[in-house]
Amino acid sequence: MRLHLSVALICATVSLFAIARAEDPYRFFNWNVTYGDIFPLGVRQTGILINGQFPGPDIHSVTNDNLIINVFNNLDVPFLLSWNGIQNRRNSYEDGVYGTTCPIPPGKNFTYILQVKDQIGSFYYFPSLDFHKAAGGFGGIRILSRPRIPVPFPDPDGDYTVLIGDWYKSNHTDLKAQLDGGKKLPFPDGILINGRGPGGASFNVEQGKTYRLRISNVGLQNSLNFRIQNHRLKLVEVEGTHTLQTTYSSIDLHVGQSMSVLFTADQPAKDYYIVVSSRFTTPVLTSTATLRYSNSAGPVSGPLPGGPTIQIDWSLNQARSIRKNLTASGPRPNPQGSYHYGLINTTRTIILANSAGQVNGKQRYGVNSVSFVPADTPLKLADYFKIGGVYRIGSISDKPTGGGLYLDTSVMNTDYRAFIEIVFQNNEDIVQSWHLDGYNFFLVGMDGGQWTPASRSGYNLRDAVSRCTTQVYPKSWTAIYVALDNVGMWNLRSENWARRYLGQQFYLRVFTTSTSLRDEYPIPKNALLCGRASGRRTRPI
Repeated sequence: MRLHLSVALICATVSLFAIARAEDPYRFFNWNVTYGDIFPLGVRQTGILINGQFPGPDIHSVTNDNLIINVFNNLDVPFLLSWNGIQNRRNSYEDGVYGTTCPIPPGKNFTYILQVKDQIGSFYYFPSLDFHKAAGGFGGIRILSRPRIPVPFPDPDGDYTVLIGDWYKSNHTDLKAQLDGGKKLPFPDGILINGRGPGGASFNVEQGKTYRLRISNVGLQNSLNFRIQNHRLKLVEVEGTHTLQTTYSSIDLHVGQSMSVLFTADQPAKDYYIVVSSRFTTPVLTSTATLRYSNSAGPVSGPLPGGPTIQIDWSLNQARSIRKNLTASGPRPNPQGSYHYGLINTTRTIILANSAGQVNGKQRYGVNSVSFVPADTPLKLADYFKIGGVYRIGSISDKPTGGGLYLDTSVMNTDYRAFIEIVFQNNEDIVQSWHLDGYNFFLVGMDGGQWTPASRSGYNLRDAVSRCTTQVYPKSWTAIYVALDNVGMWNLRSENWARRYLGQQFYLRVFTTSTSLRDEYPIPKNALLCGRASGRRTRPI
C-alpha cells in the first residue's frame, strides 16, 4: 500500500507540473526488472530483463519531454539504471550511477524524473552497478526534434534501433567474480545484434524506401565495424549532433558510442547480410543479421562483405571525417554552427593518462595513477548533506603523475561556467573509449604519439563534432573542449567495462556556491538515501 501511495504522489506531483508547463509533455513508463533465461549465443544464461524483454524497451521522446520512469527492482541485489548521453541538466541526482544515486534495494522501486532538455538524437540506457551490463538491462533512447524545428533530411520511411555489442556466454556473476579475484576477463565469445547471435535478427524494408538506423555499441570492450551487403551508409547524426552527410561503405563504433545512418533499399529484391565485426582484435569476431526486402526473391547469399580489421589509420581517418553540419538546426531552430567554440579561450588544461597495473596483487586500472574505489555514500549526497570524509577534493591530479597505481575515491573539482581543454593520453597498446556524463564536448583533435602544446596547431576549431563518447587510439591522444555549464557530480569513465569496474573512472565535480534553481535543481523529494545519508530528510514537496 505504501509503495502504491508513493507512486501515486509522484504521479500527482508531476501531473501538476505538466498542467503548469504544458509546453513540455510528460511520458510515463513502468518498468519491471527481473532475471530471466536468455540464449543469445545458444547456451542458457541468466539475463536481466525489463518488462520481460531483452534488450529492454525503447524510450521514444521529443526534445524537452519529461520522462517519468518507475523502475521496480525484482532482482535479489541492488540495481540502478543510467542514461548514456542524456545530460540531466542541473540534475545529476538522476544520473543513475553510484556517485550520484543510491541503488534501488531488492523488492523496491524508484521513479526517475528526467528531462531531455535541449537534446535530440540517439542514445541508450544501461545498468550501472556491478557487472549487470553483461547480463542485459540496456535499451535504446531516441529523442526526436520538435515539429517546427527543421531536420536536415526528409523523414525516413522507417526508423530502427540497432544495439550491437560483444558478449560472453558466462553469467555476469561469474565475470564479476573473475574481476573481484584480481584476474582479467578472457576474450568475448561473440557479438550480439539486438540481443541475438549470428543470423538471429532481421530488419524488414521495402524496395526504393529510405531507412534510419540508430546504432549503439552497448558492448563491454571492443570497437565494432557495421556494414550492410551492397548498401551504402550515410551518416546523419552522432550523439545528438547533426553531421555532414558523408557516405561510407562501413562505419566504426567504439564501445559506448551511438550514431544514426540512412540507407536506401535500392538493390535487387532479395535478402542481404548485415555484418558487425570486431576491430583491432585477433581473432576477429563476426556476427550477422538479415536485411529482408518485402518482395524478396531469395535468401542471403554470397560471401560476407569484407570490412577493416586491425587498420588504425583507416579508423582514425574516418573519425576525422565526422564533422558537424554547421547550417543544420539542432534541438533549437538556430544553426548548430552559431556557437563559435573555437573563439573561446580555455581556462584550464586537464591531461588524463590511463594505465593498468597491480594493486595488492590484483589487477586494477586507473587515471593519473588513481584507481577509483566507490565510497560508502554517493558523492552527490555527501555534497548536499555536507557529510565530511566521504571523498576529498584534489584526490586526483589534473596531470599524469608518473607514479604507480593506488586506490582512492577520486574527485576532480572544476568551476561552473569554465571553458576547459581535456586531453586523453593513451600510452597503452589498445583502443580506449571515454564517456563524460552530463555533457557533450567538442572533439577538436586526435593523433598518434604524445600530446604537447604544439599539438593545438592541428585542432579543428570550426566544425568539430559535439558528442559525449570518444575513442583514443593506441599510443595516441585525443583532445576535447568542454563548456562546464551543467552543475553537478559527473562520471568520467572508461567504456571498457572491466576497466571501469576496476578503477578507470573518476568524478568531475562542477561546482558553484550559488543556490539558485537556475543553476541546479534541489535534491529530488523521492531521492533514495543510503550510507551516511541514511535517515536524513530530502526536502518538502
